[in-house]
Amino acid sequence: MFNFLPPLLVGLIATTLMALNALFWVPILLLVSLVKLIIPVKAVRLLIDPILLLIAEAWIWGNSSWMRLTQRTTWDVQGIEGLNDRSWYLVNCNHQSWVDILVLQHLFNRRIPLLKFFLKHQLIWVPVMGLAWWALEFPFMRRHSEEYLKKHPEMRGKDQETTRKACEKYALIPTSVMNFLEGTRFTAAKHQRQQSPYRHLLKPKAGGIALALNAMGDKFQAILDVTIVYPDGAPDFWQFLTGKLKRVIVRVRPLPVPHELAQGDYAGDPAVREAYQKWVHQMWLDKDAQIEALLRPQAGIHKAS
Repeated sequence: MFNFLPPLLVGLIATTLMALNALFWVPILLLVSLVKLIIPVKAVRLLIDPILLLIAEAWIWGNSSWMRLTQRTTWDVQGIEGLNDRSWYLVNCNHQSWVDILVLQHLFNRRIPLLKFFLKHQLIWVPVMGLAWWALEFPFMRRHSEEYLKKHPEMRGKDQETTRKACEKYALIPTSVMNFLEGTRFTAAKHQRQQSPYRHLLKPKAGGIALALNAMGDKFQAILDVTIVYPDGAPDFWQFLTGKLKRVIVRVRPLPVPHELAQGDYAGDPAVREAYQKWVHQMWLDKDAQIEALLRPQAGIHKAS
């Protein structure tokens, strides 16, 4: 509707609509979440959590609406058929841009339970959004460097404990646990600095997915391995808002839950840790090959959504 306008004007309209959508839903989200905070018992949680999820889904629907109004994006999407919004999923995806999150929410909203992201602790201070993420119980991770942990050994294991507690809550109501295995957004500089063995990916970190599987492996119906490709290059958030995301390709591949790994002790058993790393490495090799194939000119656009 608005995508015929100059990019700057499109960006201003998209930003305004995005902000208004958040400012409408976040206060409602916080008011409802206060009930759970004031009365911290399981029965109240089981009553309030579905209401919070409905509010979050309505918020995401609002985001999808302004995206349709301001963007002219061709979507090539395969693999989202037959998903169940009343089950549990562990979702894994490559990570290139903050736009990835809106892409994932747009495609999966009301197809699977709400995506719960593991966020850097600093993001809790983001105006409005930090409160919303807190209300929805997104785990905030500190992700200390190895050098810091050597100086402060008492902090070792804190993120694992945060993950474990979050997964205990998620086991009460259908949830999609979202994990970016790379731990950070892909850039050419990071790729070179890591000397990554993959052409289009950073090195994956198996620890987070191991913790989630260990805590909830018996709940997950499947692992959804998601690959996002931007054929014209990954946009930054402002480029996206100004309508410069012309094409996006998404492939979703359901994988079985490796129950034999989920029951192992990743932190304490070197053999289990090695098995996890081999499993994740193979997943990343497959994803890297898939991205390479999708970037070929002959791959084309098969399905618009």
